[in-house]
Amino acid sequence: MAPASALPDLPVDRPAGGPFDPPAGYAAMRDAEPVTRMRCPAGIDAWVVTRYDDVRAVLADRTLSSRGASSVHVKPELDPDEEVKPGSLIQLDGPDHARLRKMVLAEFTVRRVETLRASVKQLVDEHLDTMLAKGGPADLMQDFALPIPSLIICELLGVPYAEREQFQHHSGALLSTEGTPEDTNRAYDAIAAFLAELFAGKQQDPQDDLFSKLIVRGETTGDPLTLPELVLLGLNLLVAGHETTANMITLSTLALLDHPELRDPALADPQRAAEELLRYLSIVQFGVARYATEDVRIGERTVNAGEWLVAALSSANRDENWFPGADRLDFTREAPRTHVAFGYGAHQCIGQQLARVELQEALTGLFRRIPDLRLAVPQDSLQYKHNTLVYGVRELPVSWGSPA
Repeated sequence: MAPASALPDLPVDRPAGGPFDPPAGYAAMRDAEPVTRMRCPAGIDAWVVTRYDDVRAVLADRTLSSRGASSVHVKPELDPDEEVKPGSLIQLDGPDHARLRKMVLAEFTVRRVETLRASVKQLVDEHLDTMLAKGGPADLMQDFALPIPSLIICELLGVPYAEREQFQHHSGALLSTEGTPEDTNRAYDAIAAFLAELFAGKQQDPQDDLFSKLIVRGETTGDPLTLPELVLLGLNLLVAGHETTANMITLSTLALLDHPELRDPALADPQRAAEELLRYLSIVQFGVARYATEDVRIGERTVNAGEWLVAALSSANRDENWFPGADRLDFTREAPRTHVAFGYGAHQCIGQQLARVELQEALTGLFRRIPDLRLAVPQDSLQYKHNTLVYGVRELPVSWGSPA
């Protein structure tokens, strides 16, 4: 094994002028050395897995722990050996993880989410009404993409939407790859304090929302969640429930503005279009970390117990062996739902069905009601989230109607 100083760095830089493409180095790695020992930004070494089949194998393997799934590999100064906190849906393994997942899964099934579709569509129309009444230009992120999933997840969880600025601000700090551990801890403590106060109120007066149901369920089943468990589980659901979808809506809109010939096909089959956009964009941009609890064979490599791996989701979703013409956005692609944008295996994103519905309805409503939507600034002036765990565009100024 090469010494740490001689290892290549995990590729994190996207191609110049290619805001939708993952780092160019992944393609060469898939061809030449699909499981490569690399140095990660956090200062740890990991086996970076780039081919689709190998990524799925990593994510499905129960001997590979999800303890580092908070993307510890790209957050400098984080302690990769820090003990996982109770209530962490994304980091716990085995029975502890299964217990939490079972408690919340019923709210995110296909059937349950479909009952929310009309509400999502109504919110889309209401926000478009407001945008159109004000006239352009508008920032699609702040005026449309961010409030819709935020409202939905707040309603579902039982979080007052009036408090959104507080948790949205701190979410950004939690997802940043450039903040210090002190920055991360301050953001976590702020959201934790907010949620602890919220849960105290729900214990006294439970309502028909997921957080209230978790509290009541614990009292009736004899398996209550502790307050620290409730807080961290709530934080996982709240942050993931609005950040990922908001960025996905905005970046997908930009992709369709960049490919105007694909707008009609997207409107004709929004479900297929959404799946292809999820594959093509892969906004969990640095992949997910796994920790080997015992020796495991991945592709041509043996990974030893105690070593780290990184499943490069964006690379797997551009694997030509599974997705011919993978660097092309193609709404006629066969079996588009085989992508790993939501992960795979036991830790596959629990909110994926809700994210799908929100993305489908947002894009359909947007381009049906504003068919002449266009960028209000040159595309090369846009700023992208290169330094956050969830990729996207920071602002998306758009306009419509006759040019000024």
